[in-house]
Amino acid sequence: MLEPSHNDELPPIPGKRYFTIGEVSDLCAVKPHVLRYWEQEFPQLNPVKRRGNRRYYQRQDVLMIRQIRSLLYEQGFTIGGARLRLTSDEAKDDSTQYKQLIRQMITELEDVLLVLRK
Repeated sequence: MLEPSHNDELPPIPGKRYFTIGEVSDLCAVKPHVLRYWEQEFPQLNPVKRRGNRRYYQRQDVLMIRQIRSLLYEQGFTIGGARLRLTSDEAKDDSTQYKQLIRQMITELEDVLLVLRK
């Protein structure tokens, strides 16, 4: 996610459940029209839309926006490069979870095999 050094320049995220686009704009130092554009470019960014098509962002959305901002503005990624980076990070997380799950299943199956041999 966002490195600790970048957190100092952005305000802390309040303990609310939902944030308006204006609040997210202030929290992430990004203009609202940029947030709407990023929604089209990054499938991971999907705020809840309520009546009148108003956007409500959750905490994980704000963290994702901060990560996208860091990739684009501080690390110099293009939009396509940032999109690839985010999807590859998610794929790594998924593969790690699958490996842990498989290890756990193997251990449980070995335990079952020991019980059956007795």
